[in-house]
Amino acid sequence: MDFNIDFAIRLLVALILGFSLGLERELTNKYAGLRTHILVCLGACVFTLLSIYGFPTFADGDNVIVDQATGVRDTARIAAQIVTGIGFIGAGTVLRNGPMVFGLTTAATLWIAASIGMACGAGMYDVAVISTIISVAVLTLIRVFERQFLPSSGKQVKRFKISVYCSGDDAKKIYECLKSKVDEMKDFTVKKLIENPQKSKISSSFELSNKKVIDEIYDAINNITDADSVSLQELND
Repeated sequence: MDFNIDFAIRLLVALILGFSLGLERELTNKYAGLRTHILVCLGACVFTLLSIYGFPTFADGDNVIVDQATGVRDTARIAAQIVTGIGFIGAGTVLRNGPMVFGLTTAATLWIAASIGMACGAGMYDVAVISTIISVAVLTLIRVFERQFLPSSGKQVKRFKISVYCSGDDAKKIYECLKSKVDEMKDFTVKKLIENPQKSKISSSFELSNKKVIDEIYDAINNITDADSVSLQELND
């Protein structure tokens, strides 16, 4: 079979556009980042190509694939399942912590990544590129808009999760440190490490209205304990 340069171009465009979407999610430290968005976009493109060109019985002079038995070929049958299948991946990025739900924006980004991949597979480059530009603009510019013009919005409260690996004796110091600096602490847990009972994993999730306090928390914890590692993760969409 001869190498099809047109298919290669479609796959390459899907890879680039998936990278563009995933980069924004990666830079904001979300669960689904570069690799996930690239693979979703690329996979949707491959399935769309298979749906259109993958199962020919015979083709007429205009290269229109038709079914040998009925004379009609449903090229949307496989592509239609992408919309259903992407829901399972998107659901994996949605997390629930009590009344709070995280990851809906990332799930929606995976959904639009699949549609962009389908557009690339169908050769609709204009739709794919414009959709990517609009999607990245929504993810970045709307965040700036909310920060500037909706300062009282509940979304301005940032949610974080911190994990500290250190001696269990330092748990009380860390608790008091967090309690004095965060707006609201949601939970605080201490678990001894099986491989080293002298060490513990201390975890907490909390809310902050001022993101700059994160640096203060990080420095304070490093000052009060000789931690093996300290990791901070933002939980907002």
